[in-house]
Amino acid sequence: MPDGSKYYVVKEKAVPEVLMKVVEAKRLLETGRASTVQEAADAVGISRSSFYKYKEDIFPFRDTVKGKNFTFLLQMHDEPGLLSDVLHVVADYHANILTIHQSIPTNGVAMLTLSVEVLPSTGDISSMIETIESKEGVQYLKILARE
Repeated sequence: MPDGSKYYVVKEKAVPEVLMKVVEAKRLLETGRASTVQEAADAVGISRSSFYKYKEDIFPFRDTVKGKNFTFLLQMHDEPGLLSDVLHVVADYHANILTIHQSIPTNGVAMLTLSVEVLPSTGDISSMIETIESKEGVQYLKILARE
């Protein structure tokens, strides 16, 4: 990354509360539900200085992914229709599947590598990932790469 920044994908439960409140304050300003930074900060219970300190450093995952390709690794049960269910989720979110590679299942468990292109029409990629993770039979999902 040219500016020396490092980025991490972190689940919401690991993010400090103040950062989540900054995201919410930004959302209030973007949607017009708050007209000033002070109003937004007061609404979510943070100081203006906290808002300004972190506003450029935290943003929803979906805001950074349009036009990107992701490769996911999934560990899932070897069950008829489960791969189809996962692919339907990707289709429902209007993402483009680039590659699919599934290993031969061992002991009833298959490993799937799935590369997906996030299009301008793709819905919230975070929700897509959560929906896939919540499918019965999906044991594990990890983002391997983002290009």
